[in-house]
Amino acid sequence: MSFYSFFAADYERIFPFREEVYRFLQSYAGEEGSRVLDVGCGPGHYCGRFAADGYVAAGIDLDRAMIDEAVRRYPAAGFRCLDMRDVDSVPGSIHCAYSIGNVAAHLRPDELARFLGKVGGMLEPGGSWIMQVMNWDALAGMEAYEFPVRAIGREGGEATFHRAYRFIERGTVLFSVSLKQAGRELFGEEATLYPLTVRNYLDLHRKAGFTMVAICSDFTGKPLAEVPGSGLVMVFRKG
Repeated sequence: MSFYSFFAADYERIFPFREEVYRFLQSYAGEEGSRVLDVGCGPGHYCGRFAADGYVAAGIDLDRAMIDEAVRRYPAAGFRCLDMRDVDSVPGSIHCAYSIGNVAAHLRPDELARFLGKVGGMLEPGGSWIMQVMNWDALAGMEAYEFPVRAIGREGGEATFHRAYRFIERGTVLFSVSLKQAGRELFGEEATLYPLTVRNYLDLHRKAGFTMVAICSDFTGKPLAEVPGSGLVMVFRKG
């Protein structure tokens, strides 16, 4: 069982639905009735909101527990347990596809290139692709980075959520997450991520036939910041 399976039911206590994120995504989602796809949807909060607002929303995630939670909470949206590498098995064309929360960093550069080609093939003419990852440029030269600890209310008392990157200088990043309560670790997991520079990301998208529309550090549209822990949000259109 993965960390996210373990935490699916109360995932939002760590990563709550954020209105500014939804409004940003919606601004590229087209009119009501348009089809949107969430790649790495987790428990489906954004898909659920899109469905409630009249969009045809679909979400995919590799974690079965997350998909089960999404189906339970948001029956108006469609969800599939699916590896993002197989995104093109989702039927039909899409007006807007998005992947937020650093999900795309789980793909090697060659895998990301193939993935982008598949997404481009699914998008309608003029459709949008939105990707959020870490701004790895801001971590250049660092061997490790620890995110601020998040305290969350949980049965049995307050728990703390920990995230860290290790061995950043080696071209891959070891990403560790853990949940601790009352002095003991309830769960911990590590995964390998593949950091790319902003220029690398832009080059991969250009080669996949995308045109850049916007680039910023977060979903409020702030400019990129060379601050460790800051994000990278990129918006592209097909063609």
